[in-house]
Amino acid sequence: METLDWIVVGAYFFVMVAIGLWSKNRIRNVVDFFTAGGRMPWWLSGISHHMSGYSAVMFVAFASEAYRLGLTVYVWWALTIGVGVGIGSWLFAARWNRLRAKHGVASPLEYLARRYNVPTQQVMAWSGAVLKVVDIAAKWSAVAILLRGFAGVPIEVGILLVGVVTMIYSVMGGLWADALTDFGQFIIQAAAGIVMFVAVAAHFGGIQFLWEIWDQLPADRSQPLNGEYTSTFFLALFVIKTLEYNGGMWNLAQRYMAAPDGAAARKSAMLSSFLWLVWPLVLFFPMWAAPLIVPDLTNAGDAYIELGKVMLPVGMIGLVLAGFFSHTMAMVSSDANVISAVITRDMLPRLWKGAKRMSADAQLKLARITTFVFIGFSMAIALSLDTNGGVLKVVVDLVAATMGPIAVPLMLGLLPWFRRMGPVAALTSTLSGLVVWASLYISQQNGVKIPKEALVAYPLLTSLVLFLVIGLVFSQRTGDRDQLIDSLSTDAPAAKPGEPDEPARVAAK
Repeated sequence: METLDWIVVGAYFFVMVAIGLWSKNRIRNVVDFFTAGGRMPWWLSGISHHMSGYSAVMFVAFASEAYRLGLTVYVWWALTIGVGVGIGSWLFAARWNRLRAKHGVASPLEYLARRYNVPTQQVMAWSGAVLKVVDIAAKWSAVAILLRGFAGVPIEVGILLVGVVTMIYSVMGGLWADALTDFGQFIIQAAAGIVMFVAVAAHFGGIQFLWEIWDQLPADRSQPLNGEYTSTFFLALFVIKTLEYNGGMWNLAQRYMAAPDGAAARKSAMLSSFLWLVWPLVLFFPMWAAPLIVPDLTNAGDAYIELGKVMLPVGMIGLVLAGFFSHTMAMVSSDANVISAVITRDMLPRLWKGAKRMSADAQLKLARITTFVFIGFSMAIALSLDTNGGVLKVVVDLVAATMGPIAVPLMLGLLPWFRRMGPVAALTSTLSGLVVWASLYISQQNGVKIPKEALVAYPLLTSLVLFLVIGLVFSQRTGDRDQLIDSLSTDAPAAKPGEPDEPARVAAK
């Protein structure tokens, strides 16, 4: 990297911190900190939802799979998410929003205490929090690998650099800072992605490279499913991603909750779905063409780095690197915010009675402290991760594989078709799914060959079947649960003239 590249990266970090400082003035209480008070425009919510869904892992782990196997990474990853979020725009988005508008919910897990019971809520909170801190550690490692590849910066320094900047604006500005930086990062990422796409197209003589490269690549690179990514893996991941990206990944539920009403939340989901189907193609085509430009790489995870070194002029490398940062910082800041919400609203009040008696100012201070601690802890874990193939292993073998058992009761509990399912079904399905995953994962670490499809599909299938069967056999339907579920079918009535609007009424509780 040259001096101009460093100037571009430095300017990017400066803008992110400035947004955090500006957003701080919009935060009056924990409702603003966690859900933007329900005042976020639908288009900003949609862009933020999209940006919060992926990170620099795409340019390390997924770039590696695109380099090795071709088209399949778009099919089993981006396509499943895009279609899944489109389905969720009609099933889940508005319901998340109505939890905030009608019930004052500021954390995605708050409603579980009423929908099931407190033990169920706590099991999901603790297991999900542990999962998320490891997931984010993998994201820090991925962006540090890119920084090392482009600029020779040590992994440890890269993690600390990006982590500290993210920590500053996340702690100060809450969800408003997350969403506004997401928008700025979306613009930077778009510019960076288009620069790389145009550079690769120019290398091949024009846009026709989109269809001509497949004749020059091995025949299996154009197959929708390739290598260890089988139809079973695809179907399991489709269900997981539909649940995960519609709220099973808690920070994405926040984006729906932050919109003004259910209709706006649905529009934001549809925008995010469109972006998921289209934008990854712009990012992946250079990766698919990479074997023709930088062939025979020893480490396929360096594909995007080596491609950038060959294709990009001075200054543009800094822009592309800022784009990498934008992915990771968007996801981490939103995850930090929602984990802080879960800790502050769901976990601490059960461990410490004083948390329920805290003043509004004290609650806001606590929210900022937990955000700081979460990001710091995830950075500490990242420093100990294996950076040679360990990132994809964490993302798929750990995060994707355990997301299903945690997300099944959380997401299906919102829908009226599953009103018979109570705490017994929820707890049994979640714990059994996690036990199945742990058994398979431990066996894999001990040398037993466990197919990737089994590691992902079996825990999900176990959880889903037990949730349905136990709920049908042992119904725990109650009037209060029915009332909660039915209340999510329509938006809250608009405030009358002179009456505080809904965000103000919620904040006053």
